Amino acid sequence: MPVETKMVQFGDYQTWVQITTPATAKDGAAPLFVLHGGPGMAHHYVANIAALAAETGRTVIHYDQIGCGASTHLPEAPADFWTPALFIDEFHAVRNALGIERYHLLGQSWGGMLGAEIAVLQPPGLVSLSICNSPASMELWMAGAAELRAQLPAEVQDALDRHEADDTVTDPEYLAATDEFYRRHVCRVVPTPQDFVDTVAQMEAEPTVYHTMNGPNEFHVVGTLRNWSIIDRLPSIAVPTLVVAGEFDEATPATWAPYVAHIPDVVSHVFPDTSHCSHLEKPEEFRAVVAAFLAAHDTDI
Repeated sequence: MPVETKMVQFGDYQTWVQITTPATAKDGAAPLFVLHGGPGMAHHYVANIAALAAETGRTVIHYDQIGCGASTHLPEAPADFWTPALFIDEFHAVRNALGIERYHLLGQSWGGMLGAEIAVLQPPGLVSLSICNSPASMELWMAGAAELRAQLPAEVQDALDRHEADDTVTDPEYLAATDEFYRRHVCRVVPTPQDFVDTVAQMEAEPTVYHTMNGPNEFHVVGTLRNWSIIDRLPSIAVPTLVVAGEFDEATPATWAPYVAHIPDVVSHVFPDTSHCSHLEKPEEFRAVVAAFLAAHDTDI
């Protein structure tokens, strides 16, 4: 499949974009934008979703959100610079630069939260939304994380609690305890897929966005998103929406239930024996579910 990368101007900054074009395009198949998580995790770990280009005959677009990956990094930007509105504006800057007016959106984790933020504004041309492994509020996310932490071995819980209380979250004991949570609830593939390793490596090399908006890890959320919620705005989403999660996902059922309860046109799917990275754990099954959903709605607009 032809793959093109380019830099797109976003205000004073640049956003790295990858465009995967199918060898044979399917008539009426609208392009798919893939929004990565984090915030700050870059596109690497969702790169395999580009296979939908060949499988569905549609163009698939990835990009590194501002502050991470190959896009402009801003380590000196103040905390209040990093807002959902910034990333909404960046998405539309990318879309406009590519000249795409009719499109599907798929977001994973934070990307699903961002996709919902875009969709509640009812932008013209949006055909469908796929929310993958995403919470509808950080209050629900943190409650789910607390439930999952309570299921960890006692010594792991103790290490997490002690180091968070002492603000020693870079201690090797704490990082090892974090890895135990990740093995259970973030990505259950052993060894860890290289795409995921690459994503984490680029974040750790320059963690401004992740640490500012989220915190030191997936379950100790002390950043600017800690009070985020979209629940009361979900009825404004006017396009068909797919909500997916993993059986052992750190996004527990209670965290994504509001999407199903409040979006008018919605379906959901849980992938058995997967966690937060369902697309890496069962990639073919994940893409088949998404492909069927996209195909069912290509003619909606």
